[in-house]
Amino acid sequence: MAEAHTATGGSRAQDGNRRTFVTPEGVDLKLDIATIGERAGAFMLDLAVIILTLMVLTIVLLLVLVGTGKALAQILAMIWLLGFFTLRNGYFAIFELGPRAATPGKRLMRLRVVARDGSRLRGHQVVARNAMRELELFLPLSFLAYQSSAGMATFATGLFGLLWTGIFLLFPFFNRDRLRVGDLIAGTWVVRLPRRSLNHSVASRAEPEQARYGFTDAQLNVYGEFELQKLEEVLRRNDEYSMIVVARTIRERLGMAGDGGDEHAFLEAYYTALCQRLERNMLFGKRKKDKYQR
Repeated sequence: MAEAHTATGGSRAQDGNRRTFVTPEGVDLKLDIATIGERAGAFMLDLAVIILTLMVLTIVLLLVLVGTGKALAQILAMIWLLGFFTLRNGYFAIFELGPRAATPGKRLMRLRVVARDGSRLRGHQVVARNAMRELELFLPLSFLAYQSSAGMATFATGLFGLLWTGIFLLFPFFNRDRLRVGDLIAGTWVVRLPRRSLNHSVASRAEPEQARYGFTDAQLNVYGEFELQKLEEVLRRNDEYSMIVVARTIRERLGMAGDGGDEHAFLEAYYTALCQRLERNMLFGKRKKDKYQR
């Protein structure tokens, strides 16, 4: 009974985290919102990477500083400050602008950033959510550190800085989607990566999984050469999220939405069958350039 109760509680918790996420292709991925603990863990991992990089930069600059004059030391200090600013802002933005939309910390925690409206994550959204992190966390902490080092810190400034940071840090606790202020402004979610279906071991699944699919002429006639090239790009890139979206989109179009199986094996099977059909038709002078050609 206890086990059943625990399982039911876990299912309810998962349903509470699940959100409807309809892609431009019309596929609902039903993504799960990342928990505060998962997001905090990802941020701590990323912060560790930033600190290690900053330590290496500091050691290099200290070695350069040996035997230099005061003027050059001030220039190197300015370079260090500029490097720290660029690192803590550029690190998050560069990785989230990539195809995986996730920093190394998020990837380790199996998280990624998505646009809440289901569209492709755009550059201005990434910039907005990460610019707000500077106001939420780094700016007040940098201000407190400077005040302390200059001997100008007072109880009032310290309290103000901690309250400022605390309000922003606690913000995710007071909304159901665990949004930071940056997420709210940018229109983004941080979600768990949807899991691929794996019915067989990695070593033995490929051939049996591909062999189980049989596509009709009508199903193979849905797409053309352009879609075949795009499917090849997805398979070559081997991005898990992209494969899940594309596989579910194709299944929806083919009337196979209820079928299970590994998305990668399904895409390989459909790619092979579609390629063979297009090549066979070309021998008879028939070409289908894209899905719109009849």
